[in-house]
Amino acid sequence: MKVSFFGAAGEVTGSCHLVEAAGKRILFDCGMIQGGREEAKRNSERFAFDIRRIDNRVLSHAHIDHVGRLPLLRKRGYHGDIHTQFATKSLSKIMLEDSARLAAQDVSYENRRRERRGLKALEPLYDEDDVREVLHQLRGHSYDEWFEIEDNIKVRLRDAGHIIGASIVELHAVENGVTKKLVFSGDIGPKGTPIIRDPSIVTDADLVMLESTYGDRLHRARADTIKELGEIFEAVHKTGGMVLIPAFSVGRTQEILYWFAQNFKEWGLDRMKIAIDSPMADKVTQLYDDHQDLFDEEAKKVWKQRLKPFSLPNLRFIQSVEDSQAMNNVKGEQIIIAGSGMCNGGRIRHHLKHHLWRESTHVIFPGFQAYGTLGRELVDGAKTVNILGERVRVAAHLHTVGGLSAHADQAGLMEWYGNFGPPAGLAGPR
Repeated sequence: MKVSFFGAAGEVTGSCHLVEAAGKRILFDCGMIQGGREEAKRNSERFAFDIRRIDNRVLSHAHIDHVGRLPLLRKRGYHGDIHTQFATKSLSKIMLEDSARLAAQDVSYENRRRERRGLKALEPLYDEDDVREVLHQLRGHSYDEWFEIEDNIKVRLRDAGHIIGASIVELHAVENGVTKKLVFSGDIGPKGTPIIRDPSIVTDADLVMLESTYGDRLHRARADTIKELGEIFEAVHKTGGMVLIPAFSVGRTQEILYWFAQNFKEWGLDRMKIAIDSPMADKVTQLYDDHQDLFDEEAKKVWKQRLKPFSLPNLRFIQSVEDSQAMNNVKGEQIIIAGSGMCNGGRIRHHLKHHLWRESTHVIFPGFQAYGTLGRELVDGAKTVNILGERVRVAAHLHTVGGLSAHADQAGLMEWYGNFGPPAGLAGPR
């Protein structure tokens, strides 16, 4: 058995790993490389492996840094099966369709600039037709059931506790009459995350491929974060105004709604207008609702109550651009949750442009802000920022809250890995 890493090795995006076992070549994930302009260019480069020799594919989950280059792989010649969990199959459709739409928009904008300079037009990495084609290759499976993908190779998917449908991959390969077991962690979630279950415990393997996104740090306790959110809303009610929350559509938005429902009256949210300004987040939230069978026991109890997180009485899901723009003229206290989570795109930028200069505005950052993003500029204390071609003064109250990560931290990763007995070796793709 041989493992080669072609992404997320020494970096945290572009998950792509090749396993050679029992005479076959199995590719785990094929994610987008994310970051600045130079990182984005790498996505269009030739794959560092022979696509024609790939026998099968397994997908751990639907975050774009794990699924984002699947249509490109199809476009360049891989037409075989892609095995994944049922919810990940559904979520991949949402993620890839959105990715193709954004790619088309970006290329259209860039080509207008190139045309003025007499340069050749560019093509997007892939388009909606490529997405439709690759979606036909996805094969959905339930958690905890073994299935054969090749002669002498079988796979089982376990709940990774990261986002809905995220999987730990167990692979058994029989070579020369000897069975070897490889475990690919995918992205491991922290214990105690609301809605989804804790990561499954795996106890035996010959080799473990373990992610280490937060392998060098510890997260703030979730309980402390919830307490801080309550204090922020207490301050909001004293001054009135707008609350802006940049949040990713998958996982983070749904968890925020969960905590809103749990603290609805205590935080005074019943007196505020709440909007999810993201068509994609609307689709993802509905998908979560459709997969309540994957919820943990506490969430199943919450969903039986009258006040359900995804259908709060004062919650609106905004679809049209016109309705999104109209929210900036609404009087009184309101909360707008919008993407992107790092403010480097999406509708949140328009809301920031309209409200960042107001002292009555509160901006809550519930996730990590990468270097080079607008979100990072703000949390680092910039006095003015450039938004959509305009320089905007920063007068709003900015709050950075930790503890809502969908990734296990160093302690969580070590606890999960500590369940393995000998002779589990360790290979770190990150």
